[in-house]
Amino acid sequence: MTRHAPALARRRLARGALALASGALTLLVTQALAAPALPDPRPSERHERTVTEWLSRMQEASLQRNYVGTFVVSSSNGSMASARIWHACDGQRQVERIDALSGEKRSTFRRDDEVLTFLPESRTVRSERREAIGLFPELLKPEDNAIADFYTARRVGADRVAGFDADIVQVLPRDGLRFGYRVWSEKKSGLMVKLQTLDEQGHVLEQAAFSELQLDAPVRMDRLSHMMAVPEGWRVEKADAVKTTPAAEGWGLRQPVAGFKPVNCYKRRAEGVLQWIFSDGLASVSLFVEDFDRERHLREGVFASGATHTLTRRVQDWWVTAVGEVPPATLRAFAASLERRR
Repeated sequence: MTRHAPALARRRLARGALALASGALTLLVTQALAAPALPDPRPSERHERTVTEWLSRMQEASLQRNYVGTFVVSSSNGSMASARIWHACDGQRQVERIDALSGEKRSTFRRDDEVLTFLPESRTVRSERREAIGLFPELLKPEDNAIADFYTARRVGADRVAGFDADIVQVLPRDGLRFGYRVWSEKKSGLMVKLQTLDEQGHVLEQAAFSELQLDAPVRMDRLSHMMAVPEGWRVEKADAVKTTPAAEGWGLRQPVAGFKPVNCYKRRAEGVLQWIFSDGLASVSLFVEDFDRERHLREGVFASGATHTLTRRVQDWWVTAVGEVPPATLRAFAASLERRR
């Protein structure tokens, strides 16, 4: 397996944190996975929103609310990670701090597309730019957004998460190329406070939810920005990824995978790795392409970690790794369609 695929899978927690920052999520105890939803006391009084209306409401809430919270992300394979997050926004700009409470000590700051990760044990700061910041829902531009063609949504009940009343919304795929979701949306604002990723049988692959949350917290954007200053004596590592296009690198798809639009493409010059990113507005897939190395690239196949699946395959003189929170069939479709054009 390429060394980049596990790293991307490990960034699931970071994605969960950023998803929280745009409207998502700590884990309740394992028994909570099977806890029944509370019945809706007034179902006839509620307007049934479309899938686009539900997701747009969740995304908009994330751009308007400050909050502080603790959350946990858990996978069906037993892995669990927690973090503390401070999020400030003004409707356009986003600033946040995420402190990992498990695993390696680290603090991650994001200001719009600028991301700094502080690693105190090595006195290192990793600096990068992320145009796509891993939000859920990561709705595409209106002219590109056909999410209603591939998902349905309906309200299935009510519940309480971290002390807040929430609507439970079931988001289901119309085909076998994507997973379903069960989303807890705070009633007043629409802010996502809990999220479950579901497989084809409705089993929970991954869950994230606030365990403690303070909405409209007095979090100041200027204070968070001030904390992004690099301490004296710390080393700064800048990502060498540069934006490019698949065509410029000699790659393309024979045919698109239904619902997935290309959103970005980067080349890591030092490592010679191309990353091509696709999204359908909820799920995302990354294709990594690099020169085949007989000593490192030993095993082809499909591997799973919670909702994240990884496919590795040799294509002529290249090694292809497809990673995404999608069923294996989706990764196979991408890998089969990828072709070298020069």
